[in-house]
Amino acid sequence: MADKEPCYHCGLPIPAGVDFAIEIGGQRREMCCAGCQAVAQAIVANGLADYYRHRDAMPESPREALPQIVADFVLFDHPDVQKNFVRRAEGAAGEHEQEAALILEGITCAACVWLNESHVRRQPGVTSIDINYTTRRARVRWDERVTKLSAILEAIAAIGYRAHPYDIGRSEELAQKERKTALWRLFVAGFGMMQVMMYAVPVYLAQVGTEGDMTPDIEQLMRWASLILTVPVIGYSAAPFFVSAWRDLKLHRVGMDVPVALGVGAAFAASVWATLTAAGAVYFDSVTMFVFFLLSGRYLEMMARQKAARSVETLARAIPAFATRLPGWPLSITDIAGERVAVAELRAGDAVQVKPGETVPADGTVLDGESAADESLLTGESRPVPKRAGDTLIGGSVNTASPLVMRVERVGEATRVAAIQRLMERAAAEKPHLVELADRVAAHFIIALLVLAVATALAWWWIDASRALWIFVAVLVVSCPCALSLATPAALTVATGALAARGVLVTRGHAIEAMARADRFIFDKTGTLTVGHMELVAAIPVRGEAAFALSIATALERGSEHPIARALAAGGADAGIEVSAVRAITGEGVEGMIDGHAWRLGRPEFVAALHGLAVPPELPSIVGAGDTVIALGSADGWQAFFRLSDSLRPEAVAMTVGLCAAGIKLSIFSGDAPAAATRVGAALGIADARGGLSPEGKHAAIKALQAAGETVAMGGDGGNDAPVLAQAQVSIAMGGGADLARANADVVLLGNDLQALPGGLALARHTVRIVKQNLVWAFAYNFLAIPLAMAGWVTPWMAGIGMSASSLLVVLNALRLQRE
Repeated sequence: MADKEPCYHCGLPIPAGVDFAIEIGGQRREMCCAGCQAVAQAIVANGLADYYRHRDAMPESPREALPQIVADFVLFDHPDVQKNFVRRAEGAAGEHEQEAALILEGITCAACVWLNESHVRRQPGVTSIDINYTTRRARVRWDERVTKLSAILEAIAAIGYRAHPYDIGRSEELAQKERKTALWRLFVAGFGMMQVMMYAVPVYLAQVGTEGDMTPDIEQLMRWASLILTVPVIGYSAAPFFVSAWRDLKLHRVGMDVPVALGVGAAFAASVWATLTAAGAVYFDSVTMFVFFLLSGRYLEMMARQKAARSVETLARAIPAFATRLPGWPLSITDIAGERVAVAELRAGDAVQVKPGETVPADGTVLDGESAADESLLTGESRPVPKRAGDTLIGGSVNTASPLVMRVERVGEATRVAAIQRLMERAAAEKPHLVELADRVAAHFIIALLVLAVATALAWWWIDASRALWIFVAVLVVSCPCALSLATPAALTVATGALAARGVLVTRGHAIEAMARADRFIFDKTGTLTVGHMELVAAIPVRGEAAFALSIATALERGSEHPIARALAAGGADAGIEVSAVRAITGEGVEGMIDGHAWRLGRPEFVAALHGLAVPPELPSIVGAGDTVIALGSADGWQAFFRLSDSLRPEAVAMTVGLCAAGIKLSIFSGDAPAAATRVGAALGIADARGGLSPEGKHAAIKALQAAGETVAMGGDGGNDAPVLAQAQVSIAMGGGADLARANADVVLLGNDLQALPGGLALARHTVRIVKQNLVWAFAYNFLAIPLAMAGWVTPWMAGIGMSASSLLVVLNALRLQRE
């Protein structure tokens, strides 16, 4: 009786006497066990039977298609378990949408990614899922009212894969596994190449047929030895080329490995035929040599890519695994026996001791002690920042001097380092226009290359048939679409990490290119060019007492976090006045009802519009030119004017000097009084300082500049700046500004250091120059190398060196940005 075919799902032998068959694609398919049958039924029932047609590898750990841990998935629904990897989805349509970062096990090919994405998207309540094939990371979004995380994990397990919360350790394991596998493939190719050359060199030296130093039977023996030694190189070392090419062809795509696989496969097949027939030339030495050179280049390229992309992972490692919690605080620090706990167990309100040299485990506030913190990883500030009681501590910073006791305020996904990591991941996930263009060019380039290679082979078959094959292989291998596709992303990846180290966080894929092209920088005044800590200089009453006016103003601004609101609150006591129907008008002020009367507080023009009041022409002389003027009015008319002052940031002058030296035109767009904007402009040497602008006015002014052909970069810090930031080609937010401004910005200044901008601009421009150099090199190399190969002046092994060197040069050129 003939042996049964292996299990259609997992590939293992089917035991005798078992029948777990199901119908797939109109044919009866045998399964080895109930688990594989259940998985296959789930795949077919969800209309995903195409998975079996597209896959190019069997599932990993096939006997564990339905693991026992499925019953434990419900644990992941517990809020305490979810707090470190599940968060409220940003930009979600509803408040009930959650997002989780997962890592998938069992992914062996692109078809696995397609299957998982298609299957999970069909689950009720799932709004999106994106899986990165290279990192095996997935970001899943779902509506918590419709489904639970455990249901999503069970759905993934039902088709034979395993998902668990993303962990930096597992990610590093995958990277190490990739490096180890690549190194083994390189070793086998190198060992095979050396051994084959030992047999090829004597044949070349003997010059069979002319001097007769080697008999045909010895030459044939050398060929067979070379064939045996080449088989492991083709079957193991070169396997990724063939697997990738086969997958691309099945999906009706022409990838970058198609010409490589075609060239290597054709040379090996021709050499095998020549060995079997004992006629014709063999190319085993060339095959093993250019496989070795190709793998060498790709290994070095992989190492460079991993080094360039390690900035996000560095942030993930910034938070320590353990911390010293002080359960008995606020006793003396010497009387408390601290307990070592996992950072994941910390809660808001916990007291934690941070010894010198230790990393701060969470965001919080200093309760006791005086020291300094190294925040360079998070803000780019190279000097330790002094810390004393009441100061803020950032998770991931390092205590450098004396012991500190801190109160934990934010942990896990709520910390600043987690927010920075999410923004960097968002930037990495977006493809700038240059990258998309290069990818499209590379796709057409490969098709044109295949046509050229075939045409060259036909021409040489007519000119000199003995040279046609190796020239065909050389044309396929010498070209380097890889360099074309790597030219832009390699430079942008390195630049993103280098900018983050300087305190300039890139959060959008297009930001570096746009910032490099910017020829005008526009800044908001309060909180951007100034420190944002406004102080009440004077309260000038029009009716009644200044104290009463201040109490009304404090009541109207109650609950606001605007710098002006904080300044007024600091200048007057809250008398507990009841205010109803409070409404804040962005960029204008606030209004509300007090004892049945309407009051307004804000820009004089805004207050004047309440009852048709006229702005006093002598107002600047009353309150002092150059200060911010806030008016208070009611139905009875003007009540008071408040004079507020704000100091310039210490680094603002150096920033403007640096940007002007780089040829940048500068402007100030402020909602404050024109006199206040002009005063700041004069101090900074900025002639175009416009005050009294509403958010709509700023928006219109930016559009006018853009219509005139200028590329605008806008810097702001408040929530009212968000729509204006969105209009600019590149938007820059202060790291300490409002969450809304940071979320909508393309670039965030982590350390609130304006002086980082000139350096960031210089690096962005250098990045664009590197990209252009890489693209010029990629095109020049291909336009030069391909004609030489077509003319027969490039051998296959030389082509392998050229292709590898071209890709490696592009990555190494990009890595120069790390030294800037």
